[in-house]
Order: sequence, then structure tokens, then C-alpha cells
Amino acid sequence: MRVGLVLGAGGILGGAWLTGGLDALARHTRWDPASADYLVGTSAGAMIGALCASGVPPWFMVAHSAGETFDGLLDADGRPAAEADRDGGATFRLHRGLPFPGPGSWRLGVKSLASPTRHTPAQVVSGWLPRGVISTRPLERTIRRVVPHGWSSHPNLWIVACDYATGRRVPFGRAGSPPAELAHAVAASCAIPGFYRPVTIGGRAYVDGGVYSSSNLDVLRREGLDLVICLNPTSTRAEIPARGPAARAAATVRTASGRRLGREAHKLREAGTQVVLIQPTAEDVALMGSNLMRGRQRQEVIELAQRTVADQLSVFEVEELLAGLPPGAPERIGRPDAPPSEWPELVGLPGARAAQSAAEATAKP
Repeated sequence: MRVGLVLGAGGILGGAWLTGGLDALARHTRWDPASADYLVGTSAGAMIGALCASGVPPWFMVAHSAGETFDGLLDADGRPAAEADRDGGATFRLHRGLPFPGPGSWRLGVKSLASPTRHTPAQVVSGWLPRGVISTRPLERTIRRVVPHGWSSHPNLWIVACDYATGRRVPFGRAGSPPAELAHAVAASCAIPGFYRPVTIGGRAYVDGGVYSSSNLDVLRREGLDLVICLNPTSTRAEIPARGPAARAAATVRTASGRRLGREAHKLREAGTQVVLIQPTAEDVALMGSNLMRGRQRQEVIELAQRTVADQLSVFEVEELLAGLPPGAPERIGRPDAPPSEWPELVGLPGARAAQSAAEATAKP
């Protein structure tokens, strides 16, 4: 079975929902999400997908977010893993540099106004927003703890960003796309226009891949896959009453995201690929609220997603589609019995063991 895994956009709380959802997927199916033949991530999905594809199991993300310290575990640069940020991207720092006056991208703004029907509403708005003042460096640092340089070892990890001049989506990591460091590509995919500073790669500015599509599921339509599993934090099947301006705006975003997701899934099914769509329930949406960029309640969102996603996976039709997934190694599905100092290769820290050995050798008399 050739399998694709797609993780959609969703801000900080969407990333938390993806973390709990991936853990539920691994435990329910006994399949390792990192073993997907193709892994596509957008915005929050780019961050979680990059960590997962590079070897960090979902159970470790859940435990790290909950505050566990993992005594003796070092990252790829020999630093204690406990020092890594636990806030899922909620560390905001001002960008160092002069502010950029006027619209963030005149080219995209004019281009989208000239042909609005050929651009998403987000593309139309994004060009006219000012360039964000929040730095993406904290996002890059999170990735560099696992992949200090270059790209992930996963053969088909695609990180989707949006060209800030043309509005064209760019799946970094796919053949034919511009070369990029994984940390830069993830930062670009997360760079919400008007909030984060755009990320420059190869002389061009890039912003959040969600400007094109919150899911970007259809980039896999020509890969001849048997099954694609998509977790999309910004849509829902639930009918949720919207009270107040913020709730109505959030409902509009969820509706647009759901419609786009449905059209993209239809393209894959027409190509002969089975698709499993996992989306937040009414309970998830109520907890996440209208502001997906707030850091509070991240752990509550993770724990709720572990249950609500497991419930969706238990539906008979879904279980039938997932029945052919190959089992993953036990240590990729759940926490191993070994002490944390013996985990480096299990949690995506390939350089940690060497760093640890060097530290021990230095400490010897």
C-alpha cells in the first residue's frame, strides 16, 4: 500500500490538535505516520509534519508538550532536550530590522485584484497587508533541534509555502521546487501575512502556504497513491452556531476550508486514490475557539484530539480503509521502556548519541 499523509494549517492550536490527532492515529492503527510514502505539511502542519517525518514520534511530542523533562536526552547539538520550547510556536519575537512601509506585496495585490476569480480570498487580502513584524526565528530553532542543516531524511517530505509575489504555491522538497533548508521552508510555510515577517529563500519572499489552501491535499493527485490520510484543523463537519463577530468570521473560514478540502479530496478520488479526512469535531472547535494563535489550552486541545480523532478512526468505513496500513515499530507507536538517554535514534535526534558520547569522554579523568 502506497500511503500519503497530509497535515493542514491551523495556527498554534491547530498544531496542538494535529499532535493529539497523530498520536491517536498511531495508537489506533499501530502505523507509524513517519513511514508514509509522502508527507505534505502546510503552516502548523508543516511544523508537525517536519518533526514527524524527521523521526520525532507523536507520543514524544505529546509528552514534551505536557512538560516531561527526559533526563539524559540530548538534541542533535548536544543540548538537553528539556530546553526545547514547549509552547508549539507561541514564542513571539519582533523581527530585527526596519519596518516595511506600504502593502507587503504590491505585485500580489495588483495581480489578485486584476483577476480575483483566479485567486483565493486569502491571496487577494494578503498582498495588501503590511509585512509582519514577528520573527520566524523561534520556528526555525524548533526545527534545527532535530535537523540542524539541510533537509529531512524522509524521501518525500513536502512543505508548502506561497510565493509572496505571484501567489503560486511551492511545495519545498518536491523535485523541481527551489532548494531550501528545512528550517527555512517550515518558517516560510508558517509565515502568516501581516503577522510574521516573510521568509526569503533563493532571493524570493514566501509566506504561509495556507494563503493558497489550508490543506493542499491535491498536490498528491498525480502520485499514484492507494490511500491518503488528511488531518485538517481548520474545517469541520459539525454544524456550529456562530454568535458574535469573531465566531462568525471563524465559521466563514471553516466553511471555506471545508469546501476547498472537499474539492481537493474529489480530485484524488477521481484519480483512483482512497481518501480519509479527519477534522475537528464540535467539541474540538468549542475548545479551540476563534483565535487559533493563542498559546493557552494547548495541552487540553491535544488531549481532546487524542479522543475525538480516535473516535473518528473507529468508524467502520474508516477502519476498512486503514486496515492495510503496515504496523510500525513499537517504539514509534508508544513510549519505550528504555531510559531517555537511550532514545536518540528513536526520537529524531541522530546526532545526540555522538554528542553524548563526546560529553562523556570529555568528563572522564
